[in-house]
Amino acid sequence: MKLSGKSARSDALIGRMNLSEKLGQISMLADGLVETGPPGPHNPFNMIVDGRVGSLLNVWGAHLVREAQRKAVEESRLGVPLFFGLDVVHGHKSIHPVPIGEAGSFDRQLWEATARDSAIEAMADGVHMTFAPMIDVARDPRWGRIVETAGEDPLVNAEFGRARVRGYQAPDAQGLMRLAACAKHFCAYGAVLSGRDYAEADISWRALEEIYLPPFRACVDEGVAAIMPAFVDVAGVAMTAHKRLLRDMLRARWRFDGLIVSDYNAIAELINHGVAADLAEAAALALNAGVDIDMMSDAYFNGLPIALARGLVSMDDVDMAVRRVLNFKEQLGLFDDPYRNMAHKTAKSATSKPLAPERRALSRQAAQSSIVLLKNADGFLPLKAPRMLAVLGPLADSPNDQLGPWASAGAGEDAVTFVAGLRETFAQTDVRYAKGAPFEGRDEVDLEAARKTLAGADAIILCIGESRLMSGEAVSRTRPEVPEGQLELARTALESGAPVILAINSGRPLILPDWLVEGAQAILAAWHAGTEAGPALAQILSGACNPSARLAITWPRVTGQAPIFYGIRPTGRPHDPQNGWSTGFSDAPFDPRWSFGQGLSYTRFTRANLRVDRDTLGLDDLVSVSVDVTNAGVCDGVETVFLFSRDPVAQVTRPMLELHDFTKVALRQGETRTVVFVVKARDLCYLDEDRKPRLDDGAMQFHIGASARPADLDRIDVTIAQG
Repeated sequence: MKLSGKSARSDALIGRMNLSEKLGQISMLADGLVETGPPGPHNPFNMIVDGRVGSLLNVWGAHLVREAQRKAVEESRLGVPLFFGLDVVHGHKSIHPVPIGEAGSFDRQLWEATARDSAIEAMADGVHMTFAPMIDVARDPRWGRIVETAGEDPLVNAEFGRARVRGYQAPDAQGLMRLAACAKHFCAYGAVLSGRDYAEADISWRALEEIYLPPFRACVDEGVAAIMPAFVDVAGVAMTAHKRLLRDMLRARWRFDGLIVSDYNAIAELINHGVAADLAEAAALALNAGVDIDMMSDAYFNGLPIALARGLVSMDDVDMAVRRVLNFKEQLGLFDDPYRNMAHKTAKSATSKPLAPERRALSRQAAQSSIVLLKNADGFLPLKAPRMLAVLGPLADSPNDQLGPWASAGAGEDAVTFVAGLRETFAQTDVRYAKGAPFEGRDEVDLEAARKTLAGADAIILCIGESRLMSGEAVSRTRPEVPEGQLELARTALESGAPVILAINSGRPLILPDWLVEGAQAILAAWHAGTEAGPALAQILSGACNPSARLAITWPRVTGQAPIFYGIRPTGRPHDPQNGWSTGFSDAPFDPRWSFGQGLSYTRFTRANLRVDRDTLGLDDLVSVSVDVTNAGVCDGVETVFLFSRDPVAQVTRPMLELHDFTKVALRQGETRTVVFVVKARDLCYLDEDRKPRLDDGAMQFHIGASARPADLDRIDVTIAQG
């Protein structure tokens, strides 16, 4: 989206605006349906009439949006329409799995479809911009916002971001963008120290360019409408004032010409960072770095007049930010139709209507594609005509919590819980339920009720983990574990002697005790799977749906392993369990509980005949890497295949594995298909000591398989020879 160009309408408006009206256009205020930051002393409707606000966030619905827009176009001096923003992260009214879960589908088409569905619902509620996708590469489960990410890998986050941008911004029937995407948080927010939200990220430029920037470059290339800088500072430079990254890289090098929108109150918080003495300096730093819109800090409105008087900013920079905002509104069609999709005063909000069957169907598909089967001892699942099922745990019948954080306009009454889904799917089975324990603490633990419920059960489905309030923004945890009260319930379930199916509901990888992992007959990472989580889990347990999801994030065994991820670099003393003088821990295993890409199916897949179509590559060559995948099991299924590379000898140490591509292949029982990945030699380049692209002559390894775990990979080598 190109927003800095000349527009007769925008230029005419800028010519008529006084300073207060200009600053209003680049100021965004919240109108409190939800709070996503510190509350402010605002009366948005009065400020709209005065021309002191150009956009609103956290408001939706036909009545509210229409009235706010009417104030802008009919009662303000210049009649400039507003645009409305909201965090539509994983659904609007129909809630899909949290992103860390949906990323595990490894399905680009699904990622795009759920974003498009969210856009359709949000657009009908008057929303013009979503503060999503969040594409912060995240590797520390202590960080609460890991729930909003696509996990630990830069490529997965890049592909997830591309798909989300396509889905959100797909044109409507009039050819206008449905919902403008705002990719966040630029950049390295996921690298915060100790997993503490808002903490500093002290990382190298190499890490920035190889890990944290590529997803944003992908979204820029896809045409994302807006970018949001992170709250944090990176190596001492606050991102909201980072000229080198915002102006020099994002604007100049990448040629991004969309909106840059600050995070909530982030410009004023430059004072807390210690880089601005007052609001005027903070506003000047942000504007000079290229930030167009100030979200909820009043820094532009109250600080820029002082900054102008001090000569800290120029009116040309103010006008450029205003021009981008006005051009954005023009491209949304708001000058021609400010009541877009709400032409009638009696128009109903999307949130006032029942969920359409096709919306529920997509939400169920997304949930089924996100639930990961991690253990299935002795092929216990799928369940075979059980007479009685006991369902235990605080997440078994908690509709609001299964929606997860950032559930937008989602409502618990629309959600189908695990208990309800099991009773629907296992209609001939006696399904009994007891909560047994609270989310946290021990005061409400009721083991006696649990024992009565599980007596005589053919299987116990234990639904434990996190409530929706235990992950998300400002919910970092030093011990991302299952709370003790829930573990007491788990011990009771295991002591009964009946097989236990553990369904872990969370927004992050959780630390599980060995006794629970070893004692459970089956384990599923069910995440917060959204509106249709209950039927999705039930159909997986019944075998009506064969699980296909894989982990987009590594699960540690103990908190002390964090941050943990597959793409580590080798050391001079690589891990050797027989050698105490190698990298590792003295009090815990080196390996994670589950690796990136792990996940089981009810069928079994084999790989054979790994091959390349050429053994030697020049810089401009392509190579096809092929493998035959066979469904050698007992039912139809879907396999995910990953292609990694490794450069074993380079000028700088390279990761043990780097993901280059992934795909899914659906196979009938007994069927074989060939999976082909095409790799450009140039994509195998790395950044040398001067951070310039480099490809060395010599061996290059390709690893292809079902996960990043070494046992799941096959290897073939090629030779780089550039002549």
